[in-house]
Amino acid sequence: MIPFSPPHIDDAIVNEVVAALRSGWITTGPRTKQFEQKLAAYCGVPRVLCVNSASSGLELMLRWFGIGPGDEVIVPAYTYTATAEVVVHCGAKPVMVDVDEDFLISVDNIRKAVTSRTKAVIPVDIAGLPCDYEAIMSMVKEEAVRGMFEPRNEVQRQLGRLLVLSDAAHSLGAWYHGRRAGALADITVFSFHAVKNLTTAEGGAICLALPAPFDAEALYKQLCTFSLHGQSKDALAKTQVGNWRYDVYECGYKCNMTDVAAAMGLVELERYDALILPRRKQIFDAYTQAFRNDPRFQVPTCETTEKKTSYHVYALRLKGVTEAERDAVMQRIFEQEVSVNVHFIPLPLLTAYKNLGYRMEDYPVTYDNFSREISLPVYYDLTAEDVQQVIAAVKKAF
Repeated sequence: MIPFSPPHIDDAIVNEVVAALRSGWITTGPRTKQFEQKLAAYCGVPRVLCVNSASSGLELMLRWFGIGPGDEVIVPAYTYTATAEVVVHCGAKPVMVDVDEDFLISVDNIRKAVTSRTKAVIPVDIAGLPCDYEAIMSMVKEEAVRGMFEPRNEVQRQLGRLLVLSDAAHSLGAWYHGRRAGALADITVFSFHAVKNLTTAEGGAICLALPAPFDAEALYKQLCTFSLHGQSKDALAKTQVGNWRYDVYECGYKCNMTDVAAAMGLVELERYDALILPRRKQIFDAYTQAFRNDPRFQVPTCETTEKKTSYHVYALRLKGVTEAERDAVMQRIFEQEVSVNVHFIPLPLLTAYKNLGYRMEDYPVTYDNFSREISLPVYYDLTAEDVQQVIAAVKKAF
């Protein structure tokens, strides 16, 4: 059976994890700090904070911005539940909008959804292709949109507009207008979950790129405290002789990354551009070559004059099928010993969001994309022979 997306674990990762275990530092320590610094350099941002998941990173930043009851946060209807549930956790309302044909949030729909209660927008880089961040950043700065913004705390007054918090769980290594994902929005959050291009088993990172008067270094230090119970010192700082005493400045959260996780990330980031992304691109190119001239299939957009994907999910769409027919095709693919998936079941189809009053018929493009989408296997150890078996299975199944 060809699996869908097993993690890339080899001796280099195993050896670095073992070294971390033997170092005496298994929680947040020197490897985590080094990983943060290397990620910041890679993405071209002044500071990065590593956390235990992208979900906790998104929620941490919403809470830092003061999102709470009575507020609204705009999210795409086509995304994983984490994007919206962090808004719910904060007591605010996710305002869902439809996406465009390329799976990405519609800028026009964002603009239409803004009210005086809106405090932030969370664009999602589905499959690894960046959203249109220049248009989004321009839109939130428009006089009419800024005029509706009603700040409720000092942080919101300093920004003076909607916060653009990028859910870039899929897009580490993607490019947009000559800049890497991570530097495209006010704040960007990556995921290093087991199925991601770069994994730390579980983990995430917050990239800080806020404009003046925000100070990235000062905010980083604040977030280090906020992400560790509001405690003034982490375990590494308390190892200094006589430095045991600490304070708790606020009732914070517990979402720090461990050195064991960072050990995996350091190895993968070192070879990410030279090894991981090129292999994933080869697989994408093979799929595109096989399906682009077949009238039964719609291949995904992977590169434009402005954008370049991170090659995370190959979102193939079938033409002229219903959701039930798509499911039947998937079943026939599974029967040929090939694992496939769907990214994602739209939020309005899920019970939790149905119960909150969201209706799938309000998001027709989202539903059309979902109803015809099949995600094909893409991972470093997928062989050329495996790729051809996937292609053959899909074509035969259809």
